[in-house]
Amino acid sequence: MVRLKVVVALYPFKAIEGGDLSLEKGAEYEVLDDSQEHWWKVQDTNGSIGYIPSNYVKEKELLGLQKYEWYVGDMSRQRAESLLKQEEKEGCFVVRNSSTKGFYTLSLYTKVPHAHVKHYHIKQNSRGDFFLSEKHCCSTIPELINYHRHNSGGLASRLKTSPCDRPVPPTAGLSHDKWEIDPAELMLLEELGSGQFGVVRRGKWRGCIDTAVKMMKEGTMSEDDFIEEAKVMTKLQHGNLVQLYGVCSKHRPIYIVTEYMKHGSLLNYLRRHENTLGGNVGLLLDMCIQVCKGMAYLERHNYIHRDLAARNCLVGSENVVKVADFGLARYVLDDQYTSSGGTKFPIKWAPPEVLNYTRFSSKSDIWAYGVLMWEVFTCGKMPYGRLKNTEVVERVQRGIILEKPKACYKEVYDVMQQCWAHCPEDRPSFRILKEQLTIVAQSIAD
Repeated sequence: MVRLKVVVALYPFKAIEGGDLSLEKGAEYEVLDDSQEHWWKVQDTNGSIGYIPSNYVKEKELLGLQKYEWYVGDMSRQRAESLLKQEEKEGCFVVRNSSTKGFYTLSLYTKVPHAHVKHYHIKQNSRGDFFLSEKHCCSTIPELINYHRHNSGGLASRLKTSPCDRPVPPTAGLSHDKWEIDPAELMLLEELGSGQFGVVRRGKWRGCIDTAVKMMKEGTMSEDDFIEEAKVMTKLQHGNLVQLYGVCSKHRPIYIVTEYMKHGSLLNYLRRHENTLGGNVGLLLDMCIQVCKGMAYLERHNYIHRDLAARNCLVGSENVVKVADFGLARYVLDDQYTSSGGTKFPIKWAPPEVLNYTRFSSKSDIWAYGVLMWEVFTCGKMPYGRLKNTEVVERVQRGIILEKPKACYKEVYDVMQQCWAHCPEDRPSFRILKEQLTIVAQSIAD
């Protein structure tokens, strides 16, 4: 007998295209076809059938804490703190996964004796009951939370509210099997910036989904190759990658349509907020770890970025950092940008093998990631200061690396130095870097 797979919607979803199905948060759906990774065919309780984004639902049997508003999953300590401080409400709280696997932490905002966030490990006794202070044990975490809503029971405050609705994640493409977007359905709004590819504007798709629209300058890229690649790239989906929704390729200039990140580039964000970020080593390290997670996903899928730098990462709400523009550099036609002798080539992020032989790999991305970490810990300073490109090339080839930033712990600088091993084989993978940085972050928090 085939077991029915039933899922519960974690977020609402509004079906816009024919063939898709709207989701109501908390409602149950029967899965009819989950052979595609990102879009599943489901049936609702009224018998309606359609496609839904698979990252909006969770299997009922595996649901656990995810159905509760107060549970934020893998959110880091630093992001939990900044989220709760933004809310500024006494007793505002979240429960998140501890850095120790299988354990949970309660993060609580209090104004007593001054505004700060306290973190409590949710412990278990020998009987398996959960507690925050041993006098008050409960058989489940939701019961424990409910108890402390009515009694502070040793906490700085009783639990009152959790932050407003969590942001809805982007979908892989705007609809099932859709990567070609009709430009007539895009309302173009203010300009967000301009780069070597062209102008980027904020857009709204069909009046409801926020997007960023990159309008490619004609003649800057090999368009047909890129359009083929875009079909594959819409299927890359990770919480620390800017989601590609699709392209408008039927007219010129081509538009590349991605998710919208409201705080813009990481580089500008670091420079704008240097006063508040500069002293917060934990938050800076958390930004680096987020980029590392996105890059580890690309590495697993054998994707090379080729132009990783703080200017090519974006910041969204809740201090979420995502890697953008991955793979685009391959399709650029501009010699100034693609040859290491060119003036636009990102020399200061390039390892010896790229400067000497234009040899890109995941290991050249690792080198660039080390430079990105340096950018983060200097709050957006220019690597190698005012040195000319020729001087930078000479230094890199002689094995001279960037000095340790002032705000940077020795353990963090040690990781940067590993990224700058002269020989590509001696550089670690993004997976290993992520593990190392997580351990450093935990030691700082403790």
